[in-house]
Formats: sequence, C-alpha cells, structure tokens
Amino acid sequence: MSRSLPWLLGLLLGATLLAVVPPSGALPAAVPAEAATRVQGGARPAVVERRVIGQTAKGRKILAYRLGKPGERVVMAIAGMHGNERAPTQILRSLRDGRPIRGIDLWVVPAYNPDGLARHTRKNARGVDLNRNYPYRWRDLDGSYESGRRAGSERETAAMMQFLREIRPRRIVSFHQPLNGVDTDTKLRSFSRRLSRFLNLPLKDFNCSGVCHGTMTGWYNHHFAGAAVTVEYGAHPGRHRMRVTAPRQLLRALGGRR
Repeated sequence: MSRSLPWLLGLLLGATLLAVVPPSGALPAAVPAEAATRVQGGARPAVVERRVIGQTAKGRKILAYRLGKPGERVVMAIAGMHGNERAPTQILRSLRDGRPIRGIDLWVVPAYNPDGLARHTRKNARGVDLNRNYPYRWRDLDGSYESGRRAGSERETAAMMQFLREIRPRRIVSFHQPLNGVDTDTKLRSFSRRLSRFLNLPLKDFNCSGVCHGTMTGWYNHHFAGAAVTVEYGAHPGRHRMRVTAPRQLLRALGGRR
C-alpha cells in the first residue's frame, strides 16, 4: 500500500490539473467578459475598447465603444437617449462597425436608453425622460417630459455622468429627432456652425420655449471645459444618409478620418 501511494497521488494531481487548465485558445474563467471581448477582438476593427458603463432598470447594458487612437483628442457621440428617436443610432453603429478610425479618440454610445429603444418610447422603463433628469436647472416636470423623482434619479443618468467625468471629452454630439437642425444655444457656437456645415443641417435655437431643464448637454456645458451640442435629424431621414453619408460627415466634423 505504501508503494502505491505516490502513484495514486500523482494520478489525482494530474486529473486535478486537467480539470482546471482551460483547453487551448480558451480564456480562464477569472477573465471578465468585457476583457475577453477586448482580448479576442477582430470582428469590429474600429473598436479599441468596449465598455459597459451601466445597466438599466430592466438589466440591459449601456455600452460605450472606443474608436480611433487613444491619446488623441477625446470626442464623443451619443444616440438613442429617447427610444422613439431611432434613426441616428445607425450613424454610430456604422462608425463602430466600419474600418479603423484615425486622428481622434472617439467614444460612441449608440443606444443610451436601451429600454426605451426596445419599447419604442421616449422615456426609459421607469417612465422618465432622461434628457430632463440631469442635475442642472432641473425642475419637477410631468407628462411627456417627466423628469423623475429628483435630479439624477435614473440609472442611465448616473452611469453617463460618471463616464463623462472620467473621459472628459472635448466635444460631445448628442443626436435626436425630429427637429432637423443643430442647436446654437451652446457655449461654443463655432462648433455648432462646423457641425451644421459638415452634416448639412440648418442652425436652430432649441431653447425649449424658454429654459431647457435637466438636459445632458446643459449639465455638461455648465460643469466641464468641453462643449456639448444637440443635433436633430428630421422625422424620416433616409437609410443611406444615416448609414453612409452622415457617419462620414460626422467623422470629418470631429476631425477624424478612415
């Protein structure tokens, strides 16, 4: 019995090692899912990094994609804040799914309100208009512009605020529908004029009949050095424009290239 004990121990040790060592090409279980996506890559050559910046009340992930070259000027584009304004999400998905981008460090959030997009509703799953929920000039609003129980009450708002504090983009483009124009009510009108020229959209003053309460662009412009601008397409922009023309125009407007 004593002579066979080392042999049995060796056999048990070998079986244990086989059980814990992953097969060739597999990642250890300890590697997070997001890290695994970054390590394997390849399916989307423009994507440098994919990050979950938060989750909705329904558990859907809010995804941000980093395109371009880290170390260049940080810029950002957001779409899908209102779930019934779906067309501009195609612009950011086309940028994400296309060829590598140079000249800028670009972050895109194609589906900021995934619960609203899934339900085709302006508001999130809790019935709040995310673009009235930010803690700048917030006001208790009801109806179509329900602003939440308090400023910053929504998970989507908190996630975006934290993310913007981290990356601090020099420029932000927030896409919406259907007012068809580029907002001039911002602290950097030269950026609005540039977007208007490149995107072939008119300049307009989206002042919400007085004051826009609790908006993301208003909050960012007040607290940070960078400039955020609202861009609105019409109710029914063409598919080719959203998938081909507008992505190229936006990239040039932000100083990037492919």
